[in-house]
Amino acid sequence: MWVVVPAHQEAARLPGTLDALAAQTDTDFTLVVVDNASTDDTACLARGFAKRAPFPVHVVTEPEKGVGSAVDTGFRYALAHGAAALARTDADCLPHPGWAAAARAALGGGAGLVCGRVVARADEHGPLGRAAFRLLVGLAALFGRIRPAHRRRHGYLAPYRMHAGNNMAITAHLYQQVGGAPRRPSPTDRLFLNRVRRHTTAITRERRMVVGNSTRRLRAYGLLGTARWYLGKGPGRHGEDPR
Repeated sequence: MWVVVPAHQEAARLPGTLDALAAQTDTDFTLVVVDNASTDDTACLARGFAKRAPFPVHVVTEPEKGVGSAVDTGFRYALAHGAAALARTDADCLPHPGWAAAARAALGGGAGLVCGRVVARADEHGPLGRAAFRLLVGLAALFGRIRPAHRRRHGYLAPYRMHAGNNMAITAHLYQQVGGAPRRPSPTDRLFLNRVRRHTTAITRERRMVVGNSTRRLRAYGLLGTARWYLGKGPGRHGEDPR
């Protein structure tokens, strides 16, 4: 299994993500950090971590800004080096200790795509912020299920499931079969999920695969603005991340 972490200007948060990966109960994976056109110390920090990491670490560069391009570059790099299973989180996220083990078990159990559970990072917001994040996730999941364009009559083989790109795993075969991640700025999660839904029913949700998600967009955009961002209609819709 290979884990891919796309990172753009994440010198402040990347060390926390790397430490969370090093603290996994299952560290039998290879890590790829994709430096996505950063001008800060993102790549340098990743290379420094490689010297003490409990697993192999590769740092690659993707000059085309956009999370879709960074993810696809990282996954295809892993595939070229023999990856059979792929997982992803983001450089501002904190995977819980059992995250990698849960991803491996789900893929080993026959899943093609595994969608994990996202919760708010406890270190960025208080109770109100975490409650707002839960509400946002719930609304996004509901919208995805009821949206007419997501219904099976449009050629989908599987029902819509909430899919967060910062907490997912997929087999190498399926990733190649669907043509990879959309090479474009955020948000890309819904587009990628629908590519997979057109190819297989083997999509599962694994509640033990948990990632602490950054709430910085909520702080920058507010609840409504963040919801619009995920729909590609609000602030940051061209791929900018709030600082």
